Amino acid sequence: MRIAFFDTKPYDKDAFEIFSEKRGIEFKYFETKLNLDTVELAHGFDGVCVFVNDDINDKVIDKLCEMEVKVLALRCAGFNNVDMKHAFGRIHVLRVPAYSPYAVAEHAMAMLLTSIRRIHKAYIRSRDFNFSLSGLTGFDLYGKTVGVIGTGRIGKVFINICRGFGMKVLAYDKNPKEGIEDGESIRYVSLDELFSNSDIISLHCPLSEDTKHLINSAAIAKCKRGVVIINTSRGALVDAEALLSGIKSRQVGAACLDVYEEESDLFFEDNSGHIMEDDTLARLISMPNVIVTSHQAFLTKEALNNIAETTVDNLLSFFSKGECENELCYRGGETKDCKTGKCF
Repeated sequence: MRIAFFDTKPYDKDAFEIFSEKRGIEFKYFETKLNLDTVELAHGFDGVCVFVNDDINDKVIDKLCEMEVKVLALRCAGFNNVDMKHAFGRIHVLRVPAYSPYAVAEHAMAMLLTSIRRIHKAYIRSRDFNFSLSGLTGFDLYGKTVGVIGTGRIGKVFINICRGFGMKVLAYDKNPKEGIEDGESIRYVSLDELFSNSDIISLHCPLSEDTKHLINSAAIAKCKRGVVIINTSRGALVDAEALLSGIKSRQVGAACLDVYEEESDLFFEDNSGHIMEDDTLARLISMPNVIVTSHQAFLTKEALNNIAETTVDNLLSFFSKGECENELCYRGGETKDCKTGKCF
């Protein structure tokens, strides 16, 4: 089988070539993202492999179908960049449901520690042989309350990390998971209670119509003054303008962002020689209490290998059996796991 691989980075190619050579899949690597302007590159291929910032809208799906492309293989867990309603009955959509929850959860904690202990500022100072401690005062995590929105694989790992620091956990999930609450330091609460009682809020939920701009002006107003907000999930969970206003008013004490709503034309690329036209992102980055990384949380050797192996296995399963346990379907107005019927 021949697969057109879009938005290729060197680390993608290194990982995928290990598994593709072993299992007889031919990938053609394209650096460009998949969108309406580039979809013709998929002509003659059995499938396409895409990442989080490829734009698979209704017109792209129609063009893929015209070219008899049979499968869309996502090398990620999220699928908000795919028009799932339009894809249903037209093209098969496969995903990688879990590659390394530890990678993302650990990155969230790394950003939090960097922010509250001013490690990034201390690093820059010491490079200039400035060893002053003025302005570097942080706070203990022990005894603080963290609100975790989304208690799937990544959320659960993040909760366990927080427990190791002696933190109290307030959790929220549309579908609460068994075995999370312990009756003491971890409990499920309403969103309003989570907002009003959390010192730190970390987002680990998928992006949907219900969760878009979950962190908005109204939510920020409900939070404790000086709350720290962490987002390693999807950029559009946070209304960036509302966040910026919250930081300026000192309602938000700090923000750690690995994702951004308008990241698709910026993240994963070197834009250091260009004028930043996104004023909101430029202002956020300029804030001394904001840390931005460029969708880096997933980027570990373990995660890359798991993504490559699962994607290759998905493709082999689909083309050999006509089905795949990691296929997505759009039924009853929601995207679901085809095998289990579970909603996302």
